[in-house]
Amino acid sequence: MKVVLLAGGFGSRISEESEYRPKPMIEIGGMPILWHIMKVYSCYGFNEFIICAGYKQHIIKRWFADYYLHNSDVTFDYTSEESRTTIENHHCDAWKVTVVDTGLHTMTGGRIKRVQKYIGNEPFFMTYGDGLCDVNIHDLYEFHKKHGKTATLTAVTLQQQKGILNIGGDNAVKSFREKSFIDGAPMNAGFMVLNPEIFDYITDDTTVFEREPMERLAADGQLMSFMHRGFFQCMDNKREMDILEKLWTTNNAPWKIWRD
Repeated sequence: MKVVLLAGGFGSRISEESEYRPKPMIEIGGMPILWHIMKVYSCYGFNEFIICAGYKQHIIKRWFADYYLHNSDVTFDYTSEESRTTIENHHCDAWKVTVVDTGLHTMTGGRIKRVQKYIGNEPFFMTYGDGLCDVNIHDLYEFHKKHGKTATLTAVTLQQQKGILNIGGDNAVKSFREKSFIDGAPMNAGFMVLNPEIFDYITDDTTVFEREPMERLAADGQLMSFMHRGFFQCMDNKREMDILEKLWTTNNAPWKIWRD
């Protein structure tokens, strides 16, 4: 299964960090938060990624272009007229990464629609490139397969202003509303599983995925929630970035489920 990562927004609420790079490339522990998310999926055996880029997308492409060299021991031999570069050892993840320029001003739904040709007619994971979670990806996928609906989102209960969910006793999402006042209701943490039918809910570049598509899914009874009781933290501002950085530097990062 492929993993789609939304990484094209401006990150205006953390402009002091995103002025010169895309928000998903802001570093936690010296590595982009995008890398941390990918490492989580990779631990569960999902190693094919489609990154929906936009704002300063060339930075994401350049980072992955250099990723192999940055994680390898390299010998540069200039002792003869013909210089040679030899990879002595590498510690690179076995990933396949497709970075797609989905447009500068494209909305979230439009970005997903634009990568349809790279996904094909199969279910896929989708999440945002600015939040970390220790959700069990295997359990999430098994839950999705079992209920047979079009979409599954990971729901968490936190005192934050995020997309608010009204969830019924059968875990079906009865309704969805965007950011509101802090009320402690279940919120959408992303980390979604989507069937290919999802593309029928997206019109064009102007479609905001968290609005009409998710509202229609809920109304059609096609949106389910996988309740997660563990860790989730988004990175909407500098304070939240500092929280994640502190967790990492003190070896208390709940999302770090991989070995060094």
